Amino acid sequence: MASLRRVKVLLVLNLIAVAGFVLFLAKCRPIAVRSGEAFHEIRPRAEAANLSAHSASPIQDAVLKRLSLLEDIVYRQLNGLSKSLGLIEGYGGRGKGGLPATLSPAEEEKAKGPHEKYGYNSYLSEKISLDRSIPDYRPTKCKELKYSKELPQISIIFIFVNEALSVILRSVHSAVNHTPTHLLKEIILVDDNSDEEELKAPLEEYVHKRYPGLVKVVRNQKREGLIRARIEGWKAATGQVTGFFDAHVEFTAGWAEPVLSRIQENRKRVILPSIDNIKQDTFEVQRYENSAHGYSWELWCMYISPPKDWWDAGDPSLPISPAEKNKGSDKETGEF
Repeated sequence: MASLRRVKVLLVLNLIAVAGFVLFLAKCRPIAVRSGEAFHEIRPRAEAANLSAHSASPIQDAVLKRLSLLEDIVYRQLNGLSKSLGLIEGYGGRGKGGLPATLSPAEEEKAKGPHEKYGYNSYLSEKISLDRSIPDYRPTKCKELKYSKELPQISIIFIFVNEALSVILRSVHSAVNHTPTHLLKEIILVDDNSDEEELKAPLEEYVHKRYPGLVKVVRNQKREGLIRARIEGWKAATGQVTGFFDAHVEFTAGWAEPVLSRIQENRKRVILPSIDNIKQDTFEVQRYENSAHGYSWELWCMYISPPKDWWDAGDPSLPISPAEKNKGSDKETGEF
């Protein structure tokens, strides 16, 4: 509780600083900035550094640096939450940039049991930052597209049962880090009756302190299965759009805008983002070529080549429709 109070106090100080910033701009009151002040040594985590670079006013520059100092203090306080779980925050470390992460020989021995339990290297996952950077594999034309600022908000729903805590939290951090704030309504974690202790109080305490008001936890009292668990998440959602994901994913920059834009054009659309692969043994992010998702006769999910008309268009930013429109109707089964 004491830790939570400290976080709240620091956040209030941050808000006061923002108010001060606005007053400074309104009144244009000069302040003395001494080059030897300690705050010049702080490297802001967010975009404050970029904003100050475009500012011609020393007042704005000084205030932005002070704001970055407060942000850094708050961030360090929140970072302590992950350390208490034996996890790591920040953008560097093992697996940075989506590269393969490795373990020492001694660590490899410790990793064998958890690997068999979860089906992926959960021990290694704990050594990889919750905020690690991953590559942006979008085609150049996709990165150049512009979208309306008036897009619907999305509720991101993760379904899990006895998933590794580090993998769940990396999914949450990735969603927060790479979804524009004004588009992310909430994140809902649906626990389909897990029995792992770390997924109970430790998980709830972390997300509620780290992202107060943003993350909800829904717990099924018995094992319901994937579809009914998704329905429980949908019931708790308040966003205009709901997105359902496994709890072992990582989002890249710019994933949300094209999805929400397509749904805004036609609310009957069901959208599936292009999905790259995270290798289970090294957590390397492996690029997949553009493809649609289909099913074999045994109902196994498979990647299929886009239709000929998509290739003929020569535009990799176009959506891939695995099913054609029915003539005389606006029904579509899905887009990728």
